Amino acid sequence: MRLERIPLEVPTRAPGGRTAAHVVGVEDALLVDPAVADERLEATLERVGHVAVTHHHPDHVGRVAACAERADAAVWCRYGRAAAFADAAGLEPDRTFREGTTIPVGDGTVTVRETPGHAVEHVAFELDDGIVTGDLAVAEGSVVVGAPEGDMRAYLTSLRRIYAMDPSRLFPAHGPVIDEPRKTCERLIRHRLDRERRVLAAVEAGNRTVADVLDAAYEKDLEGVRDLAGRTVRAHLDKLCHEGQVRWDGARAASAEPRQS
Repeated sequence: MRLERIPLEVPTRAPGGRTAAHVVGVEDALLVDPAVADERLEATLERVGHVAVTHHHPDHVGRVAACAERADAAVWCRYGRAAAFADAAGLEPDRTFREGTTIPVGDGTVTVRETPGHAVEHVAFELDDGIVTGDLAVAEGSVVVGAPEGDMRAYLTSLRRIYAMDPSRLFPAHGPVIDEPRKTCERLIRHRLDRERRVLAAVEAGNRTVADVLDAAYEKDLEGVRDLAGRTVRAHLDKLCHEGQVRWDGARAASAEPRQS
């Protein structure tokens, strides 16, 4: 199945400052994540029949309404998230999808795979020769999973799911195509679990606030991204609290009470 990848210059804090739109299929094609106006993107619209996004963040939805109108295309969104989609994209969806929904394109079908974590509604689009993964994975660095919208447990589950699917390639929204999906999923899982161990150790050492845990758990310079790192720490604390490893009330963390024998 034909896949055209169009990196767009977008106001985004993702590395590289670009969000890749993807056009899947030859005729009646699916356009994924049209973020901003671009001549290359506009040139594909005569063959686009469907428009969708991997999630509702501003650096993915900015051109949805204009592209759908120009292409006279059906607009899709995640089932149960139509109102949030309309608020983000500026138009009501025509159709909704959920796990396993197949979207027909001229020369085949695209299957929706739910991959929440980075965002509640995050999905991926499975093709014959790979998966369009939005902000689930990156070839280098890591993905922000920031509370309250981000869910660390869901994110790790989504990575493990993609690993189990064993696709040939991943087509992320940011950065280059991923030719070794399993290796990348393993790296991202290890990174998150390592950060979790650091967050837990920081709490057990007596750090209580997000700011204090952040300083103890991160060894790198956080200038310009401290707010994102803070939201990620919150997501780790939410996960650790859910699992009974820490106490966390949204403002202060503490070591979990020892279990009674």
